[in-house]
Amino acid sequence: MTGLAPQGQTNWIDQAVPLSFVDALRDVVGASNVRTGEDTEAIDLGSNGANCGAGIVVAPLSTGEVAAVARICHQNGIAIVPQGGKTGLVGGSVSRPGEIVLSMTRMNRIERLDPVERVAVVDAGVTLEALQEAAREHRLEPGIDLAARGSATIGGMVSTNAGGVMAFRNGVMRHRVLGLEAVLADGSVYSDLTRVVKNSAGYDLKHLFIGAEGTLGIVTRVVVKLDPSPLASATALFGLPSVEAALRTIRLALESEAGHLRAAEAMWTSYFGLAAAAHGWSEPGVPLDQPLFLLLSLGGAREEALREDFERIYSEVMERYPEATGIIAGSRRQEDDLWRLREDTSVLYRAHPDAPSFDVSVPLSEIPAYLDRILPKLAAIEPGLAPYIFGHLADGNLHIILNRRGPLAPEIAERVERVLYQQLREIGGSFSAEHGVGSKRIHSLLATADPTKLAVMEQVKRVLDDQSIMNPDKVLPRDAWFVRSSRPSHSGSFKNVSNLTDE
Repeated sequence: MTGLAPQGQTNWIDQAVPLSFVDALRDVVGASNVRTGEDTEAIDLGSNGANCGAGIVVAPLSTGEVAAVARICHQNGIAIVPQGGKTGLVGGSVSRPGEIVLSMTRMNRIERLDPVERVAVVDAGVTLEALQEAAREHRLEPGIDLAARGSATIGGMVSTNAGGVMAFRNGVMRHRVLGLEAVLADGSVYSDLTRVVKNSAGYDLKHLFIGAEGTLGIVTRVVVKLDPSPLASATALFGLPSVEAALRTIRLALESEAGHLRAAEAMWTSYFGLAAAAHGWSEPGVPLDQPLFLLLSLGGAREEALREDFERIYSEVMERYPEATGIIAGSRRQEDDLWRLREDTSVLYRAHPDAPSFDVSVPLSEIPAYLDRILPKLAAIEPGLAPYIFGHLADGNLHIILNRRGPLAPEIAERVERVLYQQLREIGGSFSAEHGVGSKRIHSLLATADPTKLAVMEQVKRVLDDQSIMNPDKVLPRDAWFVRSSRPSHSGSFKNVSNLTDE
């Protein structure tokens, strides 16, 4: 999009958006806060080059301005694509000509942080890292953490129901939100800025917006529950022979008397080896050929006591698994080096640009059987096809990245998803653990979800957004006629993965 009008239409930004519409937006947020055409090219596109496909970016400062923008869009039938940190991996913030991008970058105030209530009230554009730093001054934390903390926004994390490394202990974003404010498609404002845990006054409608990816409303303010942060922490890395050994080690850490388990991150050998080589990491006592590496963090009152507890855990693990190895970080630098191995997943995409990535949740007891099932089936699809696997093992969230440059050919992608998603719902898992559905995983939702769930989702969408202008073609396609049938349509690219038989 160049921002130039089609020939003979000088009063249009493009064939779908008139200049009068853009002028109305400028009247609301200020001319300098509406970018069009070439002016949008300087904007960081984030994780997807199509994020600024709309060519019109509007940056409001308040809920009132968001509501006014929504009313203008509703009156003109123009779709709104909300954007936070643009770190999503499933195309949840991609936009197209004829739409506008609603950027939350200017809505970045921490309105209230009360150490007595242990509550923060923040604008949707506040980054997780900014909230963490503000809370740290009062020895508090938001109880959720993830590698993209510097760019991921609270509004985006609410909209995708983000998880991260502490979810096994503190829950996902849904469990950290006490209240929120959101602007609906017609510009009306849903305001429930409750600052207390106990609230049984009718339907808890905030949960409609948590995980909806901006398809039901635009989250503008959030009340986040805070927890006391530990006085000390310690980190250890274990090299282990199996998933069973890793789960047993996690159980031992959960029973720590010196503190509490804060993170349990697993890295299978192919990923760990790649990350270690990329960062030049090595330790004499930790050979790189272990099947599985487990990174644990304990929090408590005294660092010395936490390290002693890690020694106890290591002794018990060695007694049962003599081939196990391990190292306890002896300094902040050593701790940071260990966490960099887990969090710097960019090493994968440097080795395999646009590598196909998947994000599944598997019940803990089912993980060994799940991996035993998928690994040979992936290898049978194409010679040498194998996944890098890592993730939040304590809650069963596995990230699976293929050793291929993306995107995959459609027929290969379909076979891969068939392997990864088959029987997931039946065993109590999910094809999307924390990345969401976005535009990239709609077909997976249609193929695996309960048909009644899909029907209810469509009904809610129609009630709150009858024009389908709120982040269209994310989560559900704009034309959701298929939901009204007894099962999703499996024609074209919509395949019923959960019911497919093995090949």
